Amino acid sequence: MRVLIVEDETLIARALREGLEAEGYAVDVSETGDDGLWRATEMSYDAIILDLMLPNMNGYVVCRELRKQGITTPIMMLTAKDGDFDQAEGLDTGADDYLTKPFSFVVLLARLRALIRRGPTERPPILSAGDLVLDPSARTCHRGDDLIDLTPREFSLLRYLMHRVGEPVSKQDLIEHVWSDDELDASVVQVYVGYLRRKIDEPYDRAAIETIRGIGYRLDASGG
Repeated sequence: MRVLIVEDETLIARALREGLEAEGYAVDVSETGDDGLWRATEMSYDAIILDLMLPNMNGYVVCRELRKQGITTPIMMLTAKDGDFDQAEGLDTGADDYLTKPFSFVVLLARLRALIRRGPTERPPILSAGDLVLDPSARTCHRGDDLIDLTPREFSLLRYLMHRVGEPVSKQDLIEHVWSDDELDASVVQVYVGYLRRKIDEPYDRAAIETIRGIGYRLDASGG
């Protein structure tokens, strides 16, 4: 089994390498994001251990680019950033697991074995409605040739609408699936739908997100 470690802290990288090699793994180490990306695209690995805070290119970008290129090698993010949104972003960019520093090597080893047993993950399908295209793995949204910058919440909202394209979706349904908060005021949904419209519809003279009076919203399958 061959593992790539992308970690700029020399002591951690050395300890991981020595520990994994003692367990019988073949190990390569990259100390920068761009070198890690190059190795992961040019060579075959059974798993990648990826730090977030890296020189030249952070772990989010490396992970997103690998998934964009169709590389499905299991990725474990290893980082000192332990906030909920940090973890959510890591998983949303295509990581398969997330372990925070300081960590137990025994736990890391067990989780690494579990990732390798599962093998490469299938990329979620690219979603489209006319020329509006959403790539969940790469975390990108395009309207035609234009790349549209969305916040994580806007991306999640649009992704759910595109999963239900052509169907009426209630505000409560959106609250439960996008915010996971049954107590959230429904007016928040209206605000974020407004944000989305200003990015994916208004600049293109489109009306993809329709308001269904008394129910909620519907994403037009034609893209507006």
